[in-house]
Amino acid sequence: MKKDTGYTATAKWLHWSMAAIWIIAWLIGILATHWRDDLNPDHGLTFLHKALASTLLFLLLARVAWRLSHPAPALPDSMSSTMKRLANLGHLALYAVALVALPVSGWYWSSVAGKPIMVAGLFELGPLREADQSLYDLAKAIHTYTAWACGILIAGHIFVALKHHFVERDNVLKGMLPGRN
Repeated sequence: MKKDTGYTATAKWLHWSMAAIWIIAWLIGILATHWRDDLNPDHGLTFLHKALASTLLFLLLARVAWRLSHPAPALPDSMSSTMKRLANLGHLALYAVALVALPVSGWYWSSVAGKPIMVAGLFELGPLREADQSLYDLAKAIHTYTAWACGILIAGHIFVALKHHFVERDNVLKGMLPGRN
């Protein structure tokens, strides 16, 4: 019997759409903060960053629900039990930090700043707390450092996926590619 090495079409769609949204929001966030005067004087990039990033919280709920009812395919037998545990911990870290901590820390930063977040530009996400300028710098630092940590996690995720494909020559990456199983 052939072992299933691919994710469902829904899992792939959620993975790749969330990856695209995350990367675009991350890059826009960098542009909006580091080149604020030149590229973001009217905060249009900030609005777009928040509109995109906030959708990740809702997509995460769909992704977790889907994953609970549709388990991931087994990792290759060629991987040691230690590597399989590390892979599971790495995915858990990605979910926890990139898809929960980062958007929530941005939501908190906007809340203490008294600035709204429009989810996909459609409806406002209520504040997590009342505005408090005394917490602004701390909230900004938490969100900024979490964003850079996430960038490192995502780069590691991409590196490991490419290692599986080009070095290990297994089906880990192929299993997540659209149109493949």
